[in-house]
Parts: sequence; C-alpha cells; structure tokens
Amino acid sequence: MGKLTEIRWHGRGGQGAKTASQLLAEAASAAGMYVQGFPEYGPERMGAPVLAFNRCSDSRIAIHCHVTEPDVVAVLDPTLLGPAVTEGVAGDAVVLVNTTESPAAVRRKMGLTVGRVFTVDASGIAVDAFGRDIPNTPMIGALLRITELMPYEEFISIMRKQLEDKFKSRASIVEGNLKAIERAYQEVQSE
Repeated sequence: MGKLTEIRWHGRGGQGAKTASQLLAEAASAAGMYVQGFPEYGPERMGAPVLAFNRCSDSRIAIHCHVTEPDVVAVLDPTLLGPAVTEGVAGDAVVLVNTTESPAAVRRKMGLTVGRVFTVDASGIAVDAFGRDIPNTPMIGALLRITELMPYEEFISIMRKQLEDKFKSRASIVEGNLKAIERAYQEVQSE
C-alpha cells in the first residue's frame, strides 16, 4: 500500500467536524487520491462531543473501521483536550488544536512527550472571515499546510468548486470560507 494518512477530528456538534472530514475527503478524491471520510456520533445535539475520521492514500484503502492510531489529530474545541484526544497517537503524530495558546503551552497542558503540536486560532479566523464560530474550514487550511496532502493551489481550486456547489447563491459564504482557509494556512504555528 502507498502512503496512507489517517486523521481523527475531535469537535462538538455544530463546529463542523463532520463537514470538515467530508470536505477534505471530497477534495482529496477530486485530486485523484483514495479517501474515506466519516463521522461517529454520540447524542446528536449541539455541543455534544463528535468524532470524524479521514483516510487519504495514493492506493486503495482496505481498512474499514475507526481511526485508532492517527497520524494527525485535529481538535476543533480546546475544551476537549485530554487523554481521549491523544489515544493511539504515535511518536511522529501531529496534533493540531484550535486555540489562541502557543503549541508549547498546549504540549505542557496535555503532558505530551511525543509528536508535533500545532495551533491556530481557527475560531477567531472564522468569526473574522464569515461572522460565525465554525472553525472547520480554517482547520482544514491549517491541516493542509501541516500535512501537504495536496498542492495548495489545487486544493483551493477544488474547494472553491465544492463551496460554490454547496452555497449556490451565497457568494459571501464561499469567499469567507476560502479567506478563512487561506488565513489558517498562513497563520498555523508550530513549536
């Protein structure tokens, strides 16, 4: 099997973890990759913890279960930081957190001794870009910068088409999300 990247999203209902995994899967598929993107729900209500998953590969994916040993963990809500977030994380894994704190502060708070930690103020970017605290598209932008799953320009072109299809007559939402992706891509911080 070729290079497989497994991603686990931690968020709360209403923050867009499910949508992030779907948008990323659709973009990676449009770029010619083999993908999976799927959520796991607890109680389906606003604010309840939600998990979503992605697998992206340059060859067929034969695994059909939750991501238990992620290469990347994306945390949309920093109040979820704890043992469940780092469960199964290997020594070279990446943890991306939506927070205003520095990566070093997050590492200390989580007691992480392995992997790389990245932070981005995805909530602040979302509010600035389209007026709502829905951090999913900024988190995708930061994740793309960290993982280099596909070339940025190709990703933006695919994402523009996806967003235009989803929000047909709402150009301000499309442009706001693209702006949020670009800003997070530029502003993500590492240790």
